[in-house]
Amino acid sequence: MHNPRLRLVGELSFTLLLVGFSLFMLWQAYAISKFESITSAGSFPMFVTALMVITGLIIVGQTARSKPLTGEADESALQQFTRQITPGVVVSFTLLIAVYMALLGVLGFVVSSYLFLVVSMWLLGSRRVVLNLVVSALSLAAIYVIFQTVFSVVLPTSSLFKGFMS
Repeated sequence: MHNPRLRLVGELSFTLLLVGFSLFMLWQAYAISKFESITSAGSFPMFVTALMVITGLIIVGQTARSKPLTGEADESALQQFTRQITPGVVVSFTLLIAVYMALLGVLGFVVSSYLFLVVSMWLLGSRRVVLNLVVSALSLAAIYVIFQTVFSVVLPTSSLFKGFMS
């Protein structure tokens, strides 16, 4: 028995955007060295992006032929799209990453990364606070030792405490 696939809200628009991006990349690949020969610098990127355009068009055709998924009767298409594509945990985690990036310069790598790990574990569903604290500390210690000593990577330091340390 064949069950037809249902099209999600915004899926057709997304596949059209992918084809548009693929066309742009094909144009960029052509701009590398035109198509002077099969061995020119742009021939492989042109081949790959042309393949992206072809497969993207196939997917657009399949998506356009699929029956739209009907959502809740009281939801608009935008509300359905928001609920399906951007669930709360994704939005929250994205905001957490932005806060982490902002805090790296202020609190430094160690403190901001520790806070990021603890909060992200809680956000992703682990409610065992003590375990989150311990796992975050051990993970961060391993990362710090590997990057600071083995690879000699200079990790961001705190700008907040610089006046107190000097």
